[in-house]
Formats: sequence, C-alpha cells, structure tokens
Amino acid sequence: MAITEYFIRFLQRRDSLPERDLARLRALRTQHVSFAPGEVIVPVDRVAKRSCMMLRGMSARSHRLVGRPDERVITALHVPGDFVDLHGFVLAGLEHSVVAVGAAEVEFVDHDELVEITENFPHLTRLLWMATLIDAAVHRQWLVAAASLRSSAHLAHLLCEVYTRLNAVGAAADHQFSLPLLQRELADILGYSPIHVNRAVRDLRDRGLLRWSGADVSILDWKGLAMLARFDPTYLDMERQSR
Repeated sequence: MAITEYFIRFLQRRDSLPERDLARLRALRTQHVSFAPGEVIVPVDRVAKRSCMMLRGMSARSHRLVGRPDERVITALHVPGDFVDLHGFVLAGLEHSVVAVGAAEVEFVDHDELVEITENFPHLTRLLWMATLIDAAVHRQWLVAAASLRSSAHLAHLLCEVYTRLNAVGAAADHQFSLPLLQRELADILGYSPIHVNRAVRDLRDRGLLRWSGADVSILDWKGLAMLARFDPTYLDMERQSR
C-alpha cells in the first residue's frame, strides 16, 4: 500500500519536494493496520524493524510508572501525518509504548526502506530528521506549558496545538476537529485529575471559546482561545523553506 498523503502534506507544508523525492515516498511499501481504542500499536522495549505513520484517528506515547504499573503518563499525542516512532529507526529499543486513542489506522514502513532512503536520498533524509526534531520540539513545549499554564489555559494550549497540526495536513478545517480523548486520557496528558479536567472544559465552554460534544470540538473564538493559552505555533516549524 502507498504512503499516506498526510505525511507528504506534513513535509510539503515545510519544504518543496522534487519529483524524485515525491516518487520515492509514494513508492514506499507500507502495511495498513487498524487498531481498536486502547490497543497497543507499538510495544515498549521492542527491537524495532519498522516504524509507523498515523493514517486515521490518534495515538498516544504512553509511559508506565515504575512501581505503579496501573498508572501512566502520556508524553505525546500523534495525529494523521505523524511518523509516530521514527526515532525507533536508530534506537536500540523504545522506553515507551504507543497506544490507539479511539479507533486508529496506521501504515507501517519497514526499516529496510528507510535505510535505502538514507543511503540514496539525502534531502528526504534531512526531512525525516526534521520530523523527529519537530516531535522533540512539541515535547519541549508540552513541558513549558505544564510548568507555566493553569488548567484551563493548559487545556486551551493543547486544543490550539492539535487543531493547528491537523489543519496543516488537511485533516481539520474551519476550527472544527475530532478529539477522541476520554477525560481520564486528558488527565494523563495534562497531569490533572479527571475532576480538574472536567472543570477546565466547563470553564472554556462558559467563556464562549468552544463547543465540545463527545469527540467533536468546535473552536468558537480562536483569538480568545489562543490568547488564553499564550499559543505561539513557532515551535511547530511550519515555515516553508529549503532544508
């Protein structure tokens, strides 16, 4: 199966792709796999022979706490177009698992394909490197948000980020998107109790910033939400330039 166009859009949002690079990406052999909510997509501690890209739905990078196996911390949320575990291509193993958030579909790419790209396509290699660096930048920004924002603003920042990332690859528009996260999963991401998350959601609704029904989120006041969150998308590195 051919590579998801979402990933191609992720790259083209940031750089131009010559026909040779584009043809190589579209020639990548992939395996399409569907996952149920909560199912493990990438297990912890595996020796990786393939990496996966999000095609539909979302996934989360999940860490279990030592001595507390029933508790977890989510350190990343992946959307369509994300190369979820590309870092596993060069690491001996992963210290985290990747789990489906809601129903999810991914495309797995064998590392033999990535080896061939790194040996023969230097521009694509730089762009793959860029993808992992953007992932790291998102992680750093999550740390900054957790340290500097209170509950409602922290949640607002997450919503601004997710919408911006989805919109950049054509998976969301008109300030409407799907967020299939349960409140306990939001609590795992934000580091709050489900009760605090519920209060933060209610606060954003009461301010008239958004409408949230089930998994469907509509941002009613983008400027107000971004201002509350102190959201600056610079860390998502969406400026189109030669790399």
